[in-house]
Amino acid sequence: MTRAETLLWRHLKADRLAGLAFRRRTPMGHYIADFVAHSCKLIVELHGESHDFEDRIRRDEQRDQWFASRGYHVLRFTNDDVMKNLEGVVLSILEAAEQAAPLSLTLPRKGGGNPSASASLTSDPDAPERP
Repeated sequence: MTRAETLLWRHLKADRLAGLAFRRRTPMGHYIADFVAHSCKLIVELHGESHDFEDRIRRDEQRDQWFASRGYHVLRFTNDDVMKNLEGVVLSILEAAEQAAPLSLTLPRKGGGNPSASASLTSDPDAPERP
């Protein structure tokens, strides 16, 4: 793993990012996703300088289209993005995961409603509710 991948992985592993379970270097079809959260169908790809060549860009686009055809959303960042703006990268991943998260299909509890359906992935479950 590159230094940027290692740094980002520290933020994604062990459900540290809003409880999302990311996996790294995950085989999918003929491709390998750098980081994937299957629960919200989100793939995060990090690219270095080797991805700046025309044939590599074309292959990356084909891979992203294959992922998209299976319902996955792909976020692409450069190693430089991670090294210079890790917080911004992490926030972008959180926002994309929140938009892609499926609605909860759990039944409401008797008289309790279904608070998990409206809960944000980034919200603090222990924080007091606002009126």
